[in-house]
Amino acid sequence: MEEKSFGGDHIYTLAENGTNKPRQEYIFVDGNGSDLSKTDALKGRAKRKTITQSMMLSLIDIAKEDGELEMEKAYWNTYHCQQRIITDDSRLYGKYCKNRFCTLCCSIRKAELINKYYPIMRNWESPYFLTLTVKSCNANNLSLYIKKFIIGFSRITSKYRKRHQRGRGKLLMGIRSLECNFNPVKKTYNPHFHIITKDKETAELLLEEWLRLWTRKFAKRQAQNLQKVYNLESGLIEIIKYGSKIFTEPDLKKRSKTKDAGRIYIKALDTILKAMKGKRIFDRFGFNTFSTVGKKKSVTQLLSNFREWEYCSERCDWINVDGDCLTNYKVPDYLIATLENNIEHHIQ
Repeated sequence: MEEKSFGGDHIYTLAENGTNKPRQEYIFVDGNGSDLSKTDALKGRAKRKTITQSMMLSLIDIAKEDGELEMEKAYWNTYHCQQRIITDDSRLYGKYCKNRFCTLCCSIRKAELINKYYPIMRNWESPYFLTLTVKSCNANNLSLYIKKFIIGFSRITSKYRKRHQRGRGKLLMGIRSLECNFNPVKKTYNPHFHIITKDKETAELLLEEWLRLWTRKFAKRQAQNLQKVYNLESGLIEIIKYGSKIFTEPDLKKRSKTKDAGRIYIKALDTILKAMKGKRIFDRFGFNTFSTVGKKKSVTQLLSNFREWEYCSERCDWINVDGDCLTNYKVPDYLIATLENNIEHHIQ
């Protein structure tokens, strides 16, 4: 694994790579770019890039050990996400890996989903938040559980959709997101759905059908959660976030409030990512969306007044040929401690 250090000597390759090469007079970029004037957003981008690169190196090691060449390639792809970026006077441009485990890409995907679904959902008069889960499982059964989760939920919504089409039942309407937690004490995995429904009746019907489908052997009522949504936007953000908990406390019953208590169980994370591979993590049911509403058309642009930047892991920032930092992000001590000392590579 490539050794990762924070705040160490500056190793910068863009100037070296550009030696004796004439500067391009113009360059083509794809997309609409990001606002370069939002300094807090830029620092957030640098933080996500720092976290992602550190985790990807550990995940690459796990994939190599397991002989998972496809996952290894995907992890390397994410490691290089936004490695080089282009800026002009007001915008920032770069290539994204679009992997669901990339914190940079997930941030963009979250904003896109909010813009897509919130205008529709804000017209729901009384939305409800529902969590559906079952008894935790071990690593060997996780893929099967997740497959059954998706098939089972689809069976429920299809049943009510057909009834509604015949004029004999209610159309269930909402959005759902699949998530999975890891319990480092019991070494178990807990897949679950986070759901926002249009109304309370829909939530109660889903809960009733879920318990009937899984039976009391696997799903108990007290393990599920049903509550009214008072802030729809924050509730929507909650369920479209990344589909696995990366930072996990070592003892779930003794959660520390200090920032340096986090652990990254990298082997467990790899298990979750493999189990979710190819699965639809976020989905809607009972209604359609119009993807063209509020969506900017992507264009190819020609830039002549531009600057090139390359991410430097030692500086946790993007550097140009003159040695200037793009964001001036400073990694907080607690994050340095977590990424250097608190990544657990093996499940004891």
